Amino acid sequence: MSVLLEVCVDSPQGLAAAIAGGAGRIELCSALELGGLTPVAGLMKAAAAAPIPVYAMIRPHAGPFVFDAADEEAMMADIDAVRAFGLAGVVIGANRQDGRLDMPLISRLRARAEGLGSTLHRAFDLVPDPGAALEQAIELGCERILTSGCVPKAIDGLETLSRLSRKAARRISIMPGSGVRPGNVAEILRATGTSEVHASCSSRVDSIDPRAVTFGFEAATTNRTDADVVRQMRVAIDAL
Repeated sequence: MSVLLEVCVDSPQGLAAAIAGGAGRIELCSALELGGLTPVAGLMKAAAAAPIPVYAMIRPHAGPFVFDAADEEAMMADIDAVRAFGLAGVVIGANRQDGRLDMPLISRLRARAEGLGSTLHRAFDLVPDPGAALEQAIELGCERILTSGCVPKAIDGLETLSRLSRKAARRISIMPGSGVRPGNVAEILRATGTSEVHASCSSRVDSIDPRAVTFGFEAATTNRTDADVVRQMRVAIDAL
């Protein structure tokens, strides 16, 4: 079974580690500790030279995926930047206050990203009716849905992920993500039958500068993309 491994990164070092470890696609972000925000221009420029496709997160701030007119203006400009830097695609999504997909806004974002690839991000995991949202994602023309099965971790959402994959019937790709590790990726893929998977492939790293922690510039420990974990993930996937 051929499975594409997408790795989310938020730094030049993470980008290099993901590529070295064998990632098949990059989700480029800033602030992965917040679930991923729009990457800065310098990181997009660096990623443009990557030998694999790079999709940039379009999310202007942390918090719920409910965006106002000012947020929309920022997201439109960020999509323009992704195009200008020559990246392959964007990762988009938005919810209404009741959790349903904000179809008018996502439609406008998709239109602005015409010609670029598109992933519907985990705004999908907050919807009240995943089946209805799946049909909406197909209507939007997104290539894939990044989802944990509407629960915090994909390993706990296998039933929903499997049901979505069957319902999608190859009209759109279902890409499991959240808490995917070398030790559980095989179980997730077997249960869902999906052809791509998303992971941070990170390991815990202690700060090397206590002053940075004291001043609040850095957490005492952080998660950083680890090329060895990417390789372990690929080994687990390729063993299927």
